[in-house]
Amino acid sequence: MSMLTPPGMGGKYKVTGAAYPRMTRPRRRRRIVLVVLGSIIGLALIAYGAVQLIDVFGGDANKRKTAAAAKNCATPAPKAGSAASAAPQVALPAPGGITVNVYNATPRAGLAKAVGDELKSRGFTIGKVGNAPADFDKKVPGAGILVGSPTTDKAAFSVLGTNLAGAIQQTDTRESADIDLILGDAFKELTPKADADKALAALANPQPAPAKKC
Repeated sequence: MSMLTPPGMGGKYKVTGAAYPRMTRPRRRRRIVLVVLGSIIGLALIAYGAVQLIDVFGGDANKRKTAAAAKNCATPAPKAGSAASAAPQVALPAPGGITVNVYNATPRAGLAKAVGDELKSRGFTIGKVGNAPADFDKKVPGAGILVGSPTTDKAAFSVLGTNLAGAIQQTDTRESADIDLILGDAFKELTPKADADKALAALANPQPAPAKKC
């Protein structure tokens, strides 16, 4: 009989050797695993819900912006001739208030007088007429040059320039308001009066800026 066997307990209750009753392990580890998994799932659900809320509110904001843009584009353009569509008129000097000196820098005789007479018939005041000064004589390759004072009204240059397309504008040290028209080698004729009048009307009545495209 073993020393571990109480008296009177032999047979199948006899404990022999080094065998002992096996004890059941606690289930704490399984609970920890379940708690960790539950926490991960809960955090995932919270993050998903936050993303959905952001999409909802962000989508509403984009819809509002789109609706506002569509409303602006749907605004009817003002009718032609209305106060909203008409650009402010530009005050231009009358041709009679512009004194023009006509000089010929080409070898063609009588060119300055012919051009001066034509400008006079268009309402300009004609001053001196003759050959170009030495600084310009036979040295103007283009159609012509407009020379005036630095203080000359720029609008006066523009009004005179409607009668000679491509004319170059320059200034010198003069103090008077007159403008020199120096005819160059490429000059053929003044701009036709009808075209010059259209160009003058366009200067006085500039077109409004085009409507914004959506």
